[in-house]
Amino acid sequence: MFQPRLALLIAPLLLSACGTHYNDAREVDPSQVAPAPAPNVAVRAKLATPQPLGGAMPMSVRAPVQEASRDRYADLEANPVQLVSDAPVSTFSIDVDTGAYTNVRRFLNDGELPPQDAVRSEELINYFHYAYPHPKEGAEHPLDIRSAVAPTPWNPDTLLLRVSVSAVLPETPRPPANLVFLLDTSGSMHGPDRLPLLKKGLRMLTRQLRADDRVAIVTYAGSSGLALKATPGDHSGDILAAIDGLEAGGSTAGASGITLAYEVAAQNYIQGGINRVLLGTDGDFNVGLTDTDALIDMVSQQRKRGIALTTLGFGRGNLNEAMMEQLADKGDGQYAYIDNAAEANRLLAQQVDATLFTVARDVKIQVEFNPGQVREYRLIGYENRLLAREDFNNDAVDAGEVGAGHQVTALYELVPVGSKGGFTDPLRYQPEANQPHGNELAFLRLRYKRPGEEQSRLLEQVVPVDAILPAAKMDDDLRFAAAVAAFAENLRGGKYVHAFGYPEVKRLAQGARGEDPNGERGAFLGLIDLAAGLTPAAPPTRSGE
Repeated sequence: MFQPRLALLIAPLLLSACGTHYNDAREVDPSQVAPAPAPNVAVRAKLATPQPLGGAMPMSVRAPVQEASRDRYADLEANPVQLVSDAPVSTFSIDVDTGAYTNVRRFLNDGELPPQDAVRSEELINYFHYAYPHPKEGAEHPLDIRSAVAPTPWNPDTLLLRVSVSAVLPETPRPPANLVFLLDTSGSMHGPDRLPLLKKGLRMLTRQLRADDRVAIVTYAGSSGLALKATPGDHSGDILAAIDGLEAGGSTAGASGITLAYEVAAQNYIQGGINRVLLGTDGDFNVGLTDTDALIDMVSQQRKRGIALTTLGFGRGNLNEAMMEQLADKGDGQYAYIDNAAEANRLLAQQVDATLFTVARDVKIQVEFNPGQVREYRLIGYENRLLAREDFNNDAVDAGEVGAGHQVTALYELVPVGSKGGFTDPLRYQPEANQPHGNELAFLRLRYKRPGEEQSRLLEQVVPVDAILPAAKMDDDLRFAAAVAAFAENLRGGKYVHAFGYPEVKRLAQGARGEDPNGERGAFLGLIDLAAGLTPAAPPTRSGE
């Protein structure tokens, strides 16, 4: 007969064999853990499609049931083709987020194609550094706007317009920073790509701090708590000890954590300095306030008080990227996804000034196309950053922020008047208008606010027709950005790039790699190969088709 004492001894082993974490089962009170929230309709989020399980195993040794992925992304429909005669003006908010690129990289390195809604073209393009000139410190404007035009690599009958913006690289030290690390220490943060990776990143950031900086740490897991009171940045021993002492366990009471983090930031507010909460998490909030609209309202109110929010995503399976991106957008910050230690170092050490120090707020771009020169256009990416035409001049409308040294690239595919390569047929009874300013292709406008100001400033620039370059004279940066855009388009189904598949993307990127001092463009070539290997081959064309 099976002895009770023996049963007690082997029960943990049976639980382990069935895939259950025995220690977690003892430590977590099920009555205190709220059920997983449904997808938030406020962001029209989707559940990622679960991967099929392998063949069934005998009942005696059946593998644990694989949970469906709860990663969530906002619905993303590609920008449509616009007729200049119907919509001559395109307006959007700037975006310096890069989370989509590193998240796509993580999927591909794990041997999976990313969900199409996870592929935001502009974030892939903006991940890379380009040789754009930066304004000098003390210049009239902290931003520089430029344009370039050349034939589209995947359609020689259309043109590719690049609009680039670069921010000032300050020569003087950044202002002192009041930082609050808001850290998810719930049970789901156990994995090596979650809390341990987050801690590595914070150690890297700590090494960049100065005596006039202040750092506090707020944690949330079941309930929120202050793990480190505001501490001078040069007290690295105290800060690192607090970071090293963090452990994962419990449910995710994120809303109470945000409230406490903002309270701590307000108590240590530095007038004229950087005041920012940095949220690091693998998911969303499943205890307390979980309504996205309410969280966005809280973050927006704190932004108006001068406290910004940056969100950092980790891990997979529970990532609510839609919420994290929205919170960062409304919090005058950026969203980034950290998939490895090198990315943590890039974001929190090498680019720490850009991550923390905002030089321009509510940055908007508006492009007006000349109907005498351009018949159709399509903005590549920025689908969730589009603005109404009248929003451009409305300083009450929130837009994106740009940090010190940041660069932003936007690409338009244009169909010139008279081109045979357009997306639509020209109308029979409405010939192309003979417009004034015939030597202009488009007119660029950029609005921004300096930190602490509420009235925007305006930059304007003409894109002349004679600026169109032949394909042979396209610079490496434009060709590489085009390759990244085509890569993203292929991941999203390839609707607009026709037969320009992964082999063509790789050839274009290889020829535009340039000096590549950090090896980022070379690593991108490897991702193209991974995507090509994971993409099912197109079915053969049947006779007569």
